[in-house]
Amino acid sequence: MRDRPTARAPIVGLFLAAVAGLGWIVWTTSYAEALRQVEAQGRSDLRLAADRLVTGLQRYRSLAVSLADHPALTALHADGDRAAAEAVLLRNLDQTGALNAFYADRNGRVLASAQGEVPVDLAAQPWFLRAVNGALGADRGISAAAARRAYFHGVPSFGPDGKVRGVLVLVADIEALEWEWSGSRPSVFFTDALNQVFVTNRSELLFWQRTDRAMIGPGGEVVDVHARMVGEHEVWHQRLSPYVPRAALHLVQPLPVIGLTGEALVDVGPARRLAWLQTAVVAVLCLFFGSLLFLATERRRALSIANARLEGRVRDRTQDLEQANMALRREVSEREEAEAALRRAQAELVEAGKLSALGQMSAGISHELNQPLMAIGQFAENGAAFLDKGKPEKARANLDRIAGLAARAARIIKNLRAFARNEAEPMGKVDVVAVLSSAVEMTEARLKSDGVTLHWNPASWPAPIWVMGGEVRLGQVFVNLINNAADAMSGQEVKVIEITLVLGDRLVVRVQDSGPGIADPDKVFEPFYSTKQVGDGMGLGLSISYGLVQSFGGRIRGANTETGALFTVELDYWRAEMAA
Repeated sequence: MRDRPTARAPIVGLFLAAVAGLGWIVWTTSYAEALRQVEAQGRSDLRLAADRLVTGLQRYRSLAVSLADHPALTALHADGDRAAAEAVLLRNLDQTGALNAFYADRNGRVLASAQGEVPVDLAAQPWFLRAVNGALGADRGISAAAARRAYFHGVPSFGPDGKVRGVLVLVADIEALEWEWSGSRPSVFFTDALNQVFVTNRSELLFWQRTDRAMIGPGGEVVDVHARMVGEHEVWHQRLSPYVPRAALHLVQPLPVIGLTGEALVDVGPARRLAWLQTAVVAVLCLFFGSLLFLATERRRALSIANARLEGRVRDRTQDLEQANMALRREVSEREEAEAALRRAQAELVEAGKLSALGQMSAGISHELNQPLMAIGQFAENGAAFLDKGKPEKARANLDRIAGLAARAARIIKNLRAFARNEAEPMGKVDVVAVLSSAVEMTEARLKSDGVTLHWNPASWPAPIWVMGGEVRLGQVFVNLINNAADAMSGQEVKVIEITLVLGDRLVVRVQDSGPGIADPDKVFEPFYSTKQVGDGMGLGLSISYGLVQSFGGRIRGANTETGALFTVELDYWRAEMAA
């Protein structure tokens, strides 16, 4: 017993090591996921800042393009009025807030300036030479006149001969563009080709130059930058400014349109705090459940001796329980087999109901098929006789009648095949008017032979009425209702069946007969309930119909009226969301 604590010490150590390893995995995963979210937000902010800068600079470029061919400026090449040209430039300068605007010839001689003399040798500026060559010139720099950061736009002005005769220069004020988002988050700066900060929302970073491992200030001061990769993310650790996060995600976005590169330093402190919080939660939960497991194990050891003594007694007493469990398993298995057999029996009863209905209608259907077949033979003989007598028109008329009779026989056979097939499709979109018309055609021969008058006018419903259901199963319901109504009126002089539709919150199909009514409405849908003579039916038609309508989510009811029995079938309208 004394060596048990010593034996448990390695287990506890392994558990703590596993918790530490799991914590490291959770922290790494959480930190990487949090960095992805920080990167997404940071890139959105950097993109927004870059769009502001690019849009602002391009706005000045558009203004320069529109002013380059101003008549007051082009007149300067023919000794025009310089004062008028400078007035035009000054007016546009006041409207846009630019630092300066001036017009020079292709040699760099200033012909008009909104802010006096231009202390710059234009002929030595690359952007000016680019404009002289006929392209748009642009570059950043320091305005010598205003001692401010500026962005120069040079736009060529072409003469009648198609050659550049002058250049309009518009000097944009970088600080004015920068003022709108100064001090906003995150820390954003834009560097030139020498990696020198030229535009930023942190003024203390201006003119700092970035190298691989440090940032060098304009006065020569050096701040170390420790960059390390966390997955696909570059994280900087530096002390550039109290307003720049010491641990920040470094993001880069090239801006070739203005010749700068946008960079952002996004604080990763929230991501680290979230990762530590999730790691702490996982570690606390592991330690908590580990402690519970340890206590449970100790308690189990304390009870193991007592349990060993009780096992013998329990073993003897559980034999009866095991036998009972075996019997229960057999009973459950038998119950499942019985349910499967019941489902098969229900399916077979549905098919039996169909066959019973087909048997009742067989004589009438045979008559319906025999009549057009006999007529087809007669018309065929007549057509041949007309052809022999040289009367093709009458022969054609007989052929047209033959085609119509064949189509009628085909429709009867089609309805029979649709009614007899075993529908395996799920519920869907069904036109109840078409289903009723098909059921009426199926029972038409039987109703004629029994002298039953059927009132059903599908022409009063020209548009389809879509409901949820199965086409074959719903047709079987209506065939059963019509056949039952005809059976109920056997032996009566007046035999009338009326089918009507009622549109409301749910579609209601009413089947009214002129029979004696229902003897017991409460039992009419019970299996094997029938008021017919023995051998005239199984008493399953209405029971099957009840189950089919219930499977559609509908409702079927039977009641007595003053004129006979009334069966109503309520169905849900088809909707796309119901089908989904």
